Amino acid sequence: MIPNPPSAWVMQQAKRWSYGGRLLDFACGRGRHSLAFANQFKVLAVDNDIKAIANLSSHSRISTLVCDLEDATPWPFIEQKFDVVLVTNYLFRPKLLNIFDLVALGGYLIYETFAIGNAAFGHPRSPKFLLQEGELAAAVPTHFSIIEQFHGTITTPYPAVIQRLSARHENAKL
Repeated sequence: MIPNPPSAWVMQQAKRWSYGGRLLDFACGRGRHSLAFANQFKVLAVDNDIKAIANLSSHSRISTLVCDLEDATPWPFIEQKFDVVLVTNYLFRPKLLNIFDLVALGGYLIYETFAIGNAAFGHPRSPKFLLQEGELAAAVPTHFSIIEQFHGTITTPYPAVIQRLSARHENAKL
């Protein structure tokens, strides 16, 4: 059973993907997207909350990794590439460029999180966790192409100000 439904926008983006490869659910929380895509991909679900991802470890196509993605220890994904890297409701700016490096050539980065203005609707409120307008698009490396981007207010599944980015790794890194 999926704890919360996956993002409708993420599910729409998935129509572009070729199934069968590897998907990284970065800062996965309880794994709503990991569970949604486990039949189509080999999923690596990563989060720092062992209790949140405990329910995922019994699934045969989901590997879990408990990891503090913000500490100073070595990056746990050295030399790893994924066909899809999925980030929802998470922002840690110092690692943003590292996340792009995880996407295999021809693969996709799907990013959806809160943006400036969300404080009017609830948490998060701190600018530390809220994207400025156009911030994700400005971070896209030249070897990626932007497929879709959005910054604004949504009402479903709950009112929030969010930013979304779908990008594809098109060329070899220069």
